[in-house]
Amino acid sequence: MENRVSIYLENGLFFEGESFGADGTSVGEIVFNTSLTGYQEIISDPSYAGQFITFTTSEIGNVGTNLQDMESAKSFSKGIFVRSYNERYSNFRGEQSLSKFLKEQGVMGIAEIDTRFITKTLRKDGAMMMVASTEFHTEDKLKAILQNSPRIEDINYIDEVSTKESYIHQFGNYDISKFDYKVPNKPKAKIIAVDFGVKRNILNELVTAGVEVEVVPNTIDVEYILQKYSSGEIKGVFLSNGPGDPLVLTNEAEMIEKLVKADIPMFGICLGHQLLSIANGYRTEKLKFGHHGGNHPVKNLKTGAVEITSQNHNYSVPDNIVEIADVTHKNLFDDTIEGLIYKDRPIFSVQHHPEASPGPHESNYIFTEFVKHIIES
Repeated sequence: MENRVSIYLENGLFFEGESFGADGTSVGEIVFNTSLTGYQEIISDPSYAGQFITFTTSEIGNVGTNLQDMESAKSFSKGIFVRSYNERYSNFRGEQSLSKFLKEQGVMGIAEIDTRFITKTLRKDGAMMMVASTEFHTEDKLKAILQNSPRIEDINYIDEVSTKESYIHQFGNYDISKFDYKVPNKPKAKIIAVDFGVKRNILNELVTAGVEVEVVPNTIDVEYILQKYSSGEIKGVFLSNGPGDPLVLTNEAEMIEKLVKADIPMFGICLGHQLLSIANGYRTEKLKFGHHGGNHPVKNLKTGAVEITSQNHNYSVPDNIVEIADVTHKNLFDDTIEGLIYKDRPIFSVQHHPEASPGPHESNYIFTEFVKHIIES
């Protein structure tokens, strides 16, 4: 097979596909994503660091890629699996092919794969580690590489994806009519966003909702945040999404615990939601195959409305967290907790992604709620 790539999964599956991305050998965790659109946003989402993404949509590559749809400065994912790849793209915003994009990003692209079978396997056996290679093509060699590689839950990917220096995020949502990002109005308040692998669209939503956002690294000295809050310079803290097992992030959890004790208003999304749970003494649990897609129904328990949400996570907060927090949102697929408001603290969080894209806009009201919350507190 031309451009052959060989794959070995830890459950013993060994098969081949056709490479259209970066060459080499890569080890990671394989998951599946059920979104029908937004493949570039998904690939460039830092929360996929260390993972291979199986797309259930059969045709991938048809709209190409462009700079504006990047969710971070680069892609941290290991690779993607697709049924059928289209090298020729047709979209007025397209700037280059997905193949060229993946090669530039160092991300493997694997086509001519029965993605339906892979998805059913992951549903049955759960997310698992795997290795893919354009260099080695025997089962024994790939099995040995996988067995001698660290597992995703043993790796702190936050240090890789987080910003190294603080900066001010200055742009709101993308204005498709002008092919540019909206210039925000004068902010109502300033917040600090702790970057665990934040998506650009989350920052866009925060700015659009009316706050100035200072983005800081995961390694920030907590005293810096406490001083900014005590002086009145900031009104709250946002805890971002990010990759990997939250239980590995002991330093980050300790920092958040100090922020909780200081009664600083906080809002967390995805990993931020999970770290808030851990910081309050409630350990997260790993889901069998996680939630990855743009079609997950979540019930807002305050309004009764069902919101179709975008999700990307392998972990969930435990049910007994109701001892210290009220559940605001529930997943209608598996009844896991999707949103919390803490009983004695000015803190709330959601597991799903309410930012603008990919996926629907039904949940982005929560950014406005956060801004209202910090201004009134």
